[in-house]
Amino acid sequence: MRYLQELEMIAVERGCAGLGATHAGEFSGLAVTLRDRLDSGAAGKLRFTYKDPERAADVRNSYPWAQSLLVASWPYMPGSGGPGPSAAGSGRIARFATQNHYSGLRAALEAVAAQLEADGYRAAVLIDDERLVDRAAAVRAGVGWHGKSSMVLDPKYGPWLLLGSVVTDAALHSGIPMTRDCGKCDACIPACPTGAIVAPGILDASLCIAHWTQVAGIIPRRFRMAMGDRLYGCDECLDACPPGHRVMASDPHVMGRVDLVELLATDDETLLRRYEHLYIPRNNPRFVRRNALVALGNSAAAAEAAGRVASVDLERIVGVLAGFLGDPDELYRIHAGWALGRIGGRVAAALLRARLVDEAAPEVVHELEHALGACAGGRD
Repeated sequence: MRYLQELEMIAVERGCAGLGATHAGEFSGLAVTLRDRLDSGAAGKLRFTYKDPERAADVRNSYPWAQSLLVASWPYMPGSGGPGPSAAGSGRIARFATQNHYSGLRAALEAVAAQLEADGYRAAVLIDDERLVDRAAAVRAGVGWHGKSSMVLDPKYGPWLLLGSVVTDAALHSGIPMTRDCGKCDACIPACPTGAIVAPGILDASLCIAHWTQVAGIIPRRFRMAMGDRLYGCDECLDACPPGHRVMASDPHVMGRVDLVELLATDDETLLRRYEHLYIPRNNPRFVRRNALVALGNSAAAAEAAGRVASVDLERIVGVLAGFLGDPDELYRIHAGWALGRIGGRVAAALLRARLVDEAAPEVVHELEHALGACAGGRD
């Protein structure tokens, strides 16, 4: 027990909210749950731990020598601020992704692992790793409880936590899971813009905005308006969570607000360097631009409807979208066309009609026709 406290001190001194221990045995029933979610489509397109449910549900499949898991929680609030007020042409990044918050967690766990190794034990750090379901490990180790949002919460920081583990062959005293839970509070459930929290504690990733900002391909039309001005991730269920309100209010910084027009003009190499800490599908910046096109259409439409955008700024935004409407990449043409339809008006309609004359790709034609219909029902 004392040795565990010494390891916890190492983690806490480096910024962790806490460190708990649990045995490295299988998480009962977890593999079946993961497999069921994968088969039903509730896992969405992201795979991670769903690649091999049996492996993810028992870390000993990857580390046969494992005896214990040390699980740490890392608070990224305060320190992530908030995106501040929206404006035409601007987008926002979720707080967990405003910078590489995982670097501090990794440094803390590497220090814990180094101490274990210095004491003669084997140790390996696992952070956002497909070989372990970190939320299950955190709950069993007692560093948080499983919230109705499906996030792991603790009393001080609420859901504003990143999780990571050290697997070791040291036999350490197992923590006791928290008895605290969300009680009658279900604020996160109605806060979700797409109803992705389908039951308390159960998230359907195929409905989650954060999921769609991180996968390849075309964003389904039914999720685009709900994305609002989000470029990456979504904080709605976390913002609504009462245990996290105090720490959120204590952070006055404005972070995560992005100039979408500037982003869309940025070259591939610079974008990848700027957002190297994000999960970008296939490490291809076209998916960041895809998100930006949707966010640009939504931010401009919202600002225009509220009378908060100058005509010159709206013309600039429409001009940027018009450029992508003629891009060789079908992905850009689809999302730029949708964004123009979202903004609406005679200019947008004229651009869409002109593009339809030359468009040969059936899927793009379908999207442009839909966008043109949206223009017809929008502003003059």
